[in-house]
Amino acid sequence: MNIVKNIKKIAERVLLNEAKSIAKIAELIDDEFEKCVLEILNLKGHVIVTGIGKSAIVANKIVSTLNSTGTPSIFMHAADAIHGDLGMVQPGDVVICISKSGNTPELKLLLPLLRRSDAKVIALVSNVHSFLADKADFILNATVDEEAYPNVMAPTTSTSAHMALGDALAISLLEARGFSKEDFARFHPGGALGKQLYLKVKDIMVTKDLPIVHIEAYIKEVIIAASSKRFGSAAIVDDQQNLVGIVTDGDLRRMLEKHSEISNIYAKQIMNKKPKTIGKDDYVVKALNAMEDNNILQLIVEKNQKVVGFIHLHDILKEGIF
Repeated sequence: MNIVKNIKKIAERVLLNEAKSIAKIAELIDDEFEKCVLEILNLKGHVIVTGIGKSAIVANKIVSTLNSTGTPSIFMHAADAIHGDLGMVQPGDVVICISKSGNTPELKLLLPLLRRSDAKVIALVSNVHSFLADKADFILNATVDEEAYPNVMAPTTSTSAHMALGDALAISLLEARGFSKEDFARFHPGGALGKQLYLKVKDIMVTKDLPIVHIEAYIKEVIIAASSKRFGSAAIVDDQQNLVGIVTDGDLRRMLEKHSEISNIYAKQIMNKKPKTIGKDDYVVKALNAMEDNNILQLIVEKNQKVVGFIHLHDILKEGIF
């Protein structure tokens, strides 16, 4: 039991330590950070993010965040750069170099080469008195007092701080560009938000073998149509095939409660004359909201009073929108 308590205390100490370090970095945001954002906003080339060791992993994460929020970025491993990948750096690019110490041998070799390429260099570093900070055009100060476990200098708190500062940079660029949720959806078409913003009813509605019956049909035909399909309802149409109502399984249950003899009952006698409908060009999220608001499982897809399809809650959920 004491071991468990110690484990919990260790975890709490680490998280609080990292939270305090990130809070401290927030106090270090200055005009230099603003200059970095403006430099990238006015960039004609690419943003290239580099690092080595744990910093390379952080660099990959920052590249991913920048790309997904509208800032095209490329990852370049610092070790690979000095063995050929430096060719990806072109005049007009901005290179963000990530390092805790700012004094690694690879960076000491890489920095003079970057200076020759006429690319701007941003140092995201925890040591502002380092070789990297001295050679960079801009400095993003990610100084931390100590790692999560001071006796072992494995990067922990410092990597969290670097990622947080990378997030701050990405979101600052996002807001400065007026990047919208629609823009985000374009870069994340497979995600839940993306599907909410681009998936339309016509993309998933059922259009074949629909449960449609005539207004003068006997209830038996309505029951067969509603039960043989998976919608549990039937659209009711007139002689011109215009939608005039709907019969749901709820309507059928209520009918059976009231009538012992149903053979002479017609669709028009029990149908709801105001069926809930949706347009095929409406977004699926609108259909989902309509289902939730009306406590129903399906909607008739209508165009010019004609039934062109059905959309069911299960089809929406299968898309993983929520």
